[in-house]
Amino acid sequence: MKQTAQIYIIIAVIAVVAIIIVASNTFYVVDIKSQCVITQFGRPVKVVTEPGLNMKTPFVQKVRYFEKRIFEWDGEPSDILTRDKENIGINTWARWKIVEPLKFYTSLGTEDRGQGVLDEVIESAVKNIVSAYPLNEVLRNSNRKLEYTTVELEKAEMDKNVKIVHGRASLVKEINEMANEGLSERYGMELVDVRIKHINYVPAVIPKIFDRMRSERIRIASKYESEGRREEAQILGVMKKELEKIESEGYKIATETRGDADAEAIRIYADAYGKAPEFYSFTKTLETYEKTFDDNTHLYLSTDGDYYQYLKDYAGRE
Repeated sequence: MKQTAQIYIIIAVIAVVAIIIVASNTFYVVDIKSQCVITQFGRPVKVVTEPGLNMKTPFVQKVRYFEKRIFEWDGEPSDILTRDKENIGINTWARWKIVEPLKFYTSLGTEDRGQGVLDEVIESAVKNIVSAYPLNEVLRNSNRKLEYTTVELEKAEMDKNVKIVHGRASLVKEINEMANEGLSERYGMELVDVRIKHINYVPAVIPKIFDRMRSERIRIASKYESEGRREEAQILGVMKKELEKIESEGYKIATETRGDADAEAIRIYADAYGKAPEFYSFTKTLETYEKTFDDNTHLYLSTDGDYYQYLKDYAGRE
């Protein structure tokens, strides 16, 4: 009896395990973020896109799940020559999803292969579109006036007369349309969006760009220096002219003042001479002697001399 009970228990356990195994291979769950393809001996027989609990033939049919959610795609930088012969590097990113799981499974099978298809499709579209436009169309969206550090740079940009006809947003739209063309029909994929992440000159061109920028700054600096020297010459010329004018006016005023002073002195001398001619003659004679003689001069006076007569008359009056 005891052995019979053990056998029944073993059979029951085996039955439960068998039921679990069969049930796990019969029932499958599709959640809200997934979709799946049912295959039988490797051939797709059914597509399930709605969430819920489903059944399949155990051990014969298999479930291949695919994401409904949007996938990320990040491309490698690629070198492109624009229409105006500017060699640039462009880095892009995109978002995509599986819209027809059956077609995706039969054409690609895995999401990694879908990423590989996008590597070729998006890179080709980017090169075709970007190479057909000048660099300014790739960089800018509108003709909005840009702010420059110097007036010369702004004038140089205005002289180029750059007009944005399409703009970067329009180019990105064209890339999206070209890359998306045929994806759904051939692979069951759809590009949700494509964007340009980064644009720069290729490393081989960057030193030349810096040299050109340096030359432009040197040209602007030379222009400033030339204008400064011209302003300096004008200022020095005006200053010299003003200085000569001031000196001329000063000399004129000094000459007029000196002339007025000499005239006044002459007038005073004339008045003094008119009032006392003898005293005036005496003082002028003394001044003459004072300027003529020094300590080493010996003076011999004649009795007929005027100076002797002055002294004699002065002594007589005393």
